[in-house]
Amino acid sequence: MAIISIQEIIDIIIMTVAVGFIFKDVFRKHNLEKFDKNYDPLDKYMDTTGNKEAVVKGTKQFLQSPFFIACLATAPAIIVHELAHKFVALGFGIQATFHASYFWLLIGVVLKLLNFGFIFFVPGYVSHIAASSPLIDAAIAFAGPFLNLVLWIGVLLVLKMATVKGKWLLVLEYTKYINMFLFFFNMIPIGPFDGASVFRGLFAAFFG
Repeated sequence: MAIISIQEIIDIIIMTVAVGFIFKDVFRKHNLEKFDKNYDPLDKYMDTTGNKEAVVKGTKQFLQSPFFIACLATAPAIIVHELAHKFVALGFGIQATFHASYFWLLIGVVLKLLNFGFIFFVPGYVSHIAASSPLIDAAIAFAGPFLNLVLWIGVLLVLKMATVKGKWLLVLEYTKYINMFLFFFNMIPIGPFDGASVFRGLFAAFFG
């Protein structure tokens, strides 16, 4: 049995495209063309000879587009969060599956098309069978926010210790804030949030 199924890969791609579309205007507002184009790891791969020039140029333009930058800055935080739930569950021998939340993604796209100022949606989730103990349930729930915490701190350290320029600075800045938001937002100890499962599992394990 594959760790990640073909359907899960399809769901990840669809979710990434939808999230990139929803957030692309955030990056367009920054006018990406004003950033220093001399700082681009792809420059060394540019081939200005023969028929490859148009293809390479088109590819580079796509990789510099607000849509791609939005995908790069937002989707990984969500994907890592959900796959952390999945892999920790699998580590405990619990079957788990990632799903794109098609209904909520559709809501997000529609709100985007209607130019709503605030868009709330749930891009994806992981389903799994019941955990064998409250502590395991808490560990599975905490895995997603924990990976966001690690990414948040990791990107923060990179920005402090390394010189980053151009659009990559923008990507890292948004990656930092998105992972920070996902950590605190998901750790809210109420309702369907991960925090509720974490604290409920810990309480049941130690006081239940």
